Amino acid sequence: MTPSQTSAEAGWNFDNSYARLPETLFTRQHPGAVKAPEIVICNEDLASALGLDPKALQTPAGAAVLAGNDVPEGADPLAQAYAGHQFGYFNMLGDGRAVLLGEQITPAGGRYDIQLKGSGRTPYSRGGDGRAALGPMLREYIISEGMHGLGIPTTRSLAVTATGQEIQREMSLPGAVLTRVAASHIRVGTFQYTAQWGTPEDLKALADYTINRHYPDAAQSDQPYLSLLREVIRRQASLIAQWQLAGFIHGVMNTDNMALSGETIDYGPCAFMDVYHPATVFSSIDTQGRYAYGNQPYIGAWNLARLAEPLLPLIHDKPEKAAEMAEEEIARFAGWFEENWLHGMRAKLGLFNEEEEDGKLISSLLDLMKEHRADYTNTFRALTLSEETDMDGIEAFSQWLEQWKQRQHRQEESLEAAWRLMRGSNPAVIPRNHRVEEALSAAGQGDLTVMQKLLAVLANPYAYSSEQQPYCMLPGPSTRAYRTYCGT
Repeated sequence: MTPSQTSAEAGWNFDNSYARLPETLFTRQHPGAVKAPEIVICNEDLASALGLDPKALQTPAGAAVLAGNDVPEGADPLAQAYAGHQFGYFNMLGDGRAVLLGEQITPAGGRYDIQLKGSGRTPYSRGGDGRAALGPMLREYIISEGMHGLGIPTTRSLAVTATGQEIQREMSLPGAVLTRVAASHIRVGTFQYTAQWGTPEDLKALADYTINRHYPDAAQSDQPYLSLLREVIRRQASLIAQWQLAGFIHGVMNTDNMALSGETIDYGPCAFMDVYHPATVFSSIDTQGRYAYGNQPYIGAWNLARLAEPLLPLIHDKPEKAAEMAEEEIARFAGWFEENWLHGMRAKLGLFNEEEEDGKLISSLLDLMKEHRADYTNTFRALTLSEETDMDGIEAFSQWLEQWKQRQHRQEESLEAAWRLMRGSNPAVIPRNHRVEEALSAAGQGDLTVMQKLLAVLANPYAYSSEQQPYCMLPGPSTRAYRTYCGT
């Protein structure tokens, strides 16, 4: 079967607008061939939404494309260049083990990057082998699809393909390639790289491209580049508020891991909280807690200030004026984040209107949860179902419950409406760490049924079904803190 026949049967429909940008921003790069490609899991619903045939993707010819052995017709593979502040330190980076095949144009006219992650060395590999292990790729698949189920903007996973080759880390591990789908892979670090190593014309081309692809209304503004900054800030304020509301910890909020599209990207040492505490950190490398749960909004604002810096010459020809205008926009983040977070927390408590004391009511609950080591997700689930929480019998919590009930009765909406609002705002299940590890362990032994059952539960986390009940249970006691790593 020729590549063109494969492309036609699978439904690949590529455009390559990023490849038409200045070549400073990327290097054309074919993915590296692997020994024995085999589809481990394919996201059939996502494939169909992209205009692809799930059955064709899971044939040997389809696996060859998703592993990088065959480049489909119309693709123009490349590795993107970018930089980034990693734990506050600026570095030259780039797609060190990923190749962008191109942009799939869907039947509805959508445009989505199709990227192969773990596809071999690139000019940006910095000494790495460019490959990825099966376990971390399956983990990104689970977490990203779990985020999608929660309604949080995210990149998604189309497939994980085994390579038939071992890779060497601390031990020998089976290799795999993840096919990632994204609104785009333009990052804060892309702008940082272009400002540092590109020309002013390159920077303007990137900014214009980003506006055209993600913020077309900004092009009509008197200040299009200031409008670009403002809209990115607005989307990030919304996104990070959604992370906080779900108890999600990204784990490595470097500037190269902040997408200008407003999607969650790069699922490395991420995890969801069990016990509520603002200082929660799971990442093995975040020894100082820079990216702790409670710090995420502040780091978000810091990252956005790093985006503003390369945009300054485009915002105004006078540096002082440009800086002043950008600072005004960055200052909006805190208010927008607070507005999104308070709106979400009110919904989690079944509150439709606003009262001045709502912030105090919410913070009082969180303080109690922190003091008594209450589970974050299950506390709100219990409030939704009027079930016992970890704090029942504690006098301060009983007083809080009474204040909350009085607050609900002061609004016009019925208790039935409040319950419906809470049920749609408080997930019954999340990708709990021990369940994710259980699924990965079984997959490592060749049993995908545990992962498939978990994915089915996470696809509709607000269902409150009997099938979800076992997935609400907390892990057993352990003497070891849960740790995540940058393997993805």
